[in-house]
Amino acid sequence: MKKFNYKFSITFISLLLMTSVIVHAQQTKLQFFRPNDKTGLNVFESTKTDTVAFDGFKVRLGGDFAMQFQSLNQSNSAGNLVELGSDFNLPSANLNLDVQLLDGVRMHLKTYLSSRAHNETWIKGGHMQVDKLDFVSPGFLSGLMQYATITIGLDEFNYGDAHFRRSDNARGIFNPFVGNYLMDAFSTEAFGEVTLQNNGLLAVIGLTNGKLNQNVTVNDNTDNKPSFYGKLGYDKQLNDDLRVRLTGSWYINNGTSNGAYLYGGDRGGTRYYNVLFTVPDEEGNSEGGPRDGQYNARFSKLTALQFNPFIKFKGLEFFGIVERANGNNEFTQPQAYKEGAFTQLAGELLYRFGANERFYLAGRYNTVKGKQRESSTEDLDVSRLNLGGGWFLSNNVLTKLEYVDQSYNGDAWTGRFAGAEFGGVVLEAVISF
Repeated sequence: MKKFNYKFSITFISLLLMTSVIVHAQQTKLQFFRPNDKTGLNVFESTKTDTVAFDGFKVRLGGDFAMQFQSLNQSNSAGNLVELGSDFNLPSANLNLDVQLLDGVRMHLKTYLSSRAHNETWIKGGHMQVDKLDFVSPGFLSGLMQYATITIGLDEFNYGDAHFRRSDNARGIFNPFVGNYLMDAFSTEAFGEVTLQNNGLLAVIGLTNGKLNQNVTVNDNTDNKPSFYGKLGYDKQLNDDLRVRLTGSWYINNGTSNGAYLYGGDRGGTRYYNVLFTVPDEEGNSEGGPRDGQYNARFSKLTALQFNPFIKFKGLEFFGIVERANGNNEFTQPQAYKEGAFTQLAGELLYRFGANERFYLAGRYNTVKGKQRESSTEDLDVSRLNLGGGWFLSNNVLTKLEYVDQSYNGDAWTGRFAGAEFGGVVLEAVISF
């Protein structure tokens, strides 16, 4: 393992402290809104508690900034992976626009100013959230809307709970680690969903058009079909010290050309840069891409189930994933086979401490195991261990340090993934407001 360089840390943290003061300015308060700072930790669906009085049209301008110092080593059986040095990654940035349009109606729009996969600025997605229907007539369906939230747009949709804790390009303030999960359930599709919440009980029902890349052109080689998804759960603060949440989610798409998006929709790229990239050959060609380090089976048809337990007792916090992704397609050409299935398991244990839980120590273990084809004789198996901690310099500024170790296990892996492993230390600074 390379020796980690700490010489930059004093300047690094000093800059963060200065930035913390700058971004501490009072932000516009919006209705039914998840704060984009430390106070938004462990907020999943936005609450139905109406704590902000409507005071006319308001605009909230926010943003995210993230930068990593990466020191990783990697190897594989072929010995053809590039050597990784210790240095800074390209910083990423988001621009967030949230608008209170009407009483109980607001809009969200997120722009990726800079990301690993795209240097240019582009829209990640946006949606409208409706918590009151008073614009129809005062008190219209108020008995229903005290429990219901209607969300419509082209943005990430509410499958599973892991997407509430993941890093969304530069928004890493809710993620206790640098990387996301191995099978990263996150996609931006045209969708509509209804959420019901009452006394800890939760239900979500939704529909997307099943496509990451939007177009209206009919192509004989594609069979895009809508995706049906939902969630059932229980989330309750049982007393001052104990909160318990348990949810189960499903996602079903039976089109033969758009099942691959659920685990391949993150167009910002993974947080471990240049892992599993091969050395260029004599023609200058190499293998590798911005999503390496994660796994997407790219099933044509997909049925996915995700179960998420979350328990917080005082400063101790556990979050877990039990997920099954099944491929439903049977191919007859050029070779007959049926798509397989993968199981993802993840456990994340944190201890938050200090004044207002400003500090934390954490560990996460994540595995994905399964077959791309039902007829395969051996499972593909990948595992990742994360150990680390973090310090909230303020509600808006987080710096975190982690050790990561990832390996591709067994003989089923081929090419650059055979015997592959990478590991080392990553330091990340995050600013969100």
